[in-house]
Amino acid sequence: MKNFIQTLKNIWSIEELRGRILTTLALLLVFRIGSYIVLPGIDAAALALANEGGGGLAGLLDLFTGGAFNRASIFSLGIMPYISASIIMQLMGIAVPTIQKMQKEGESGRKKINQYTRFLTIVITGFQAPGYIAASVPAEARLDDSVFWWTSTIIILTTGTLFVMWLGERITDRGIGNGISLLIMIGIIAGLPGAFFQEVVAATGPEGNGLVILLIELVALLVVIAATVALVQAVRRVPLQFAKQQVGNREYSSGARQYIPLKVNSAGVMPIIFAQAIMFVPLYIAQYSDTQTGFIVELANFAGFWYNLIFFIMVVAFTYFYTAITVNPNQMADDLKRNGGFVPGVKPGKSTADFLDTVLSRITLPGAIFLGLIAILPVFAMQAGVKQAFSIYFGGTSLLIMVGVILDTLQQIESHLLMRHYDGLMKTGKIAGRASTFGMAG
Repeated sequence: MKNFIQTLKNIWSIEELRGRILTTLALLLVFRIGSYIVLPGIDAAALALANEGGGGLAGLLDLFTGGAFNRASIFSLGIMPYISASIIMQLMGIAVPTIQKMQKEGESGRKKINQYTRFLTIVITGFQAPGYIAASVPAEARLDDSVFWWTSTIIILTTGTLFVMWLGERITDRGIGNGISLLIMIGIIAGLPGAFFQEVVAATGPEGNGLVILLIELVALLVVIAATVALVQAVRRVPLQFAKQQVGNREYSSGARQYIPLKVNSAGVMPIIFAQAIMFVPLYIAQYSDTQTGFIVELANFAGFWYNLIFFIMVVAFTYFYTAITVNPNQMADDLKRNGGFVPGVKPGKSTADFLDTVLSRITLPGAIFLGLIAILPVFAMQAGVKQAFSIYFGGTSLLIMVGVILDTLQQIESHLLMRHYDGLMKTGKIAGRASTFGMAG
């Protein structure tokens, strides 16, 4: 405890770090306040009555907006249109030569891609806003249903999404951590106290299982979090050898031993987001269909066998797909060859690329299966008696986002501490697993 308090004092004593943390907290507070401002022309009481019970598709979407979705706030659509636009731009980077060229232009190319992403966000929000109003705001909750109200509400929702996007960018530039990820994480964490309180009330109620079962649930949650941290941090170190280089009479490189840290889960949370986006399709169809039976309805059941089986398979498949487009063994082999590096026992060039591809495929399989299991873990928690509101924190996108964002933010704080010769956040030194492409072997 003494070391922890000293670490907090060290963090507060660094003026730049203190300013960044305060800026981040202030912008997050603005985001949370905005999530409670209801759209003009909507009866909040009637809307709350219509959304009573939650769950289903609306409950899942509400999770990522911190409750703004079901409250019909000015931030109802949150940052999700921007995330969708970013995913589309990433996929276009594979298929469209113009985007590929921009990706290779460095900072100027990145700025152009960001600008296109913002324009695409406006287009996506423009399509989603009227659909959201029609599907999530019942007629009895609308105080005005004129064309002017619809137009102004669509503009407000679009502006709200752009403002949230701006908040995320300001956090990234002037705060600590990745702003977009922090906004999503804050939205998820916002529902945790209420969900936990419901679980406590249910466990201690007349028909509850008692505090012992609640304690077991909390222990199980900690185990799942620890396993998720291990998945996010796990790397396979491929050893490298760099040849000695001499410039004139000076030795430029002394043949240092280094390594490539290939992450077991190089794809991060993106496979679950991709798979979840596709699984929303049967949910939408079932929501607006009069038929109460059939395969589509089975797929719309979060706790159903077919939904979770297909969801699991898609997460595994998308893990391989996203790893393939984000990690390029050929590029890595070319960079090594250009810099005079090689994997001991493997010829430079194509042989190195094949070797790295083989290693990556082998470590991605257990990572993909583990990621798939984490994705469907909330369903097993529900089957074990955990309430739906609390079960979503036992796995899936919410848990992976929280773990990944917290680790990334702590890593940035630790970098500030170590740069100013303070002890890091952990006694053993740097937080493991957050190394860049090439790192010194420990």
